Amino acid sequence: MRTQLKLTRDGDAFIARLAPRQVAAMYEALSYLCERDRGDTELTLLVGSGREAVDALVERLAGRHTESRDFRLTMQELHMVHSALTAVPALFVERGGLFAEEPFNIRLGFYRENFYALAHAVVRAAAQA
Repeated sequence: MRTQLKLTRDGDAFIARLAPRQVAAMYEALSYLCERDRGDTELTLLVGSGREAVDALVERLAGRHTESRDFRLTMQELHMVHSALTAVPALFVERGGLFAEEPFNIRLGFYRENFYALAHAVVRAAAQA
């Protein structure tokens, strides 16, 4: 998966050109958090926003993307993406503190390192924009 990302300022938001796998990783991270029947309090703690905002972003990222395309994302939406990419792996820690790599890969279709690299790229790109 390509982990480099470029953001361009557009007023108070950013334009991100995202490759299909980048969109898929963001979608999988956010949708995983939503499918566990978490309430607003838990989602807000995990990603900084409640159900309505998370669902709206998941809907925008949904679908089968075959080509890179531009997404306009607010700072809050970038925060949600970054937080989801870093929070989801922690939810796959089993008893004894070991990370459950295989269940993570099966459910999300990515390696944990892909999520961390993309999260880092989001921060780096926002700082450069």
